[in-house]
Amino acid sequence: MATESSESEEEGKIRGGNDKLTVDEDLREMGKNAAWSVSSCKPGNGVNTLRDDNLETYWQSDGLQPHLINIQFQKKVRLQLVALYVDFKLDESYTPSKISVRAGDGFHNLKEVKSVELVKPSGWVSISLSGADPRETFVNTFMLQIAMLSNHLNGRDTHIRQIKVYGPRPNPIPRQPFQFTSMEFITYSNLR
Repeated sequence: MATESSESEEEGKIRGGNDKLTVDEDLREMGKNAAWSVSSCKPGNGVNTLRDDNLETYWQSDGLQPHLINIQFQKKVRLQLVALYVDFKLDESYTPSKISVRAGDGFHNLKEVKSVELVKPSGWVSISLSGADPRETFVNTFMLQIAMLSNHLNGRDTHIRQIKVYGPRPNPIPRQPFQFTSMEFITYSNLR
């Protein structure tokens, strides 16, 4: 029984990070289709620094925890992966240690989808939004909220350098269960 509890404690922990972001080819970046907002920020370190593709800039919160990043879409989207760039070596106590990812139709009905603990991360950290059931490979939502619940070394404010949100690529042919790649197969994919 003691081993079961230690396994469950390790399950939500993410260690390290990757210098280069690697994502499956069947996923596409969905963040450009969203409206982004944050709970607070220091002057010059606002929400635009989360999406500028520059690892030297960062969003810095200002105020009490939890620090929130809100990602709102105009229509319901399927999301599968959240990738964050955080660096414990540079940011130390500003690096988040406990993160909650929530999804819903709006601020009024957000539910926690994933909760992870970061252990001295340095680089890209990927958080899968897949559920425990193998059929739950994505989250269908209007809004995603990323909440930084605590920081390393009991820090107060948070630094996040980049965030990317990924969802599955749509099938190029509607109502077609297969994804054909060659032009010849696509041409003859429908019966007349």
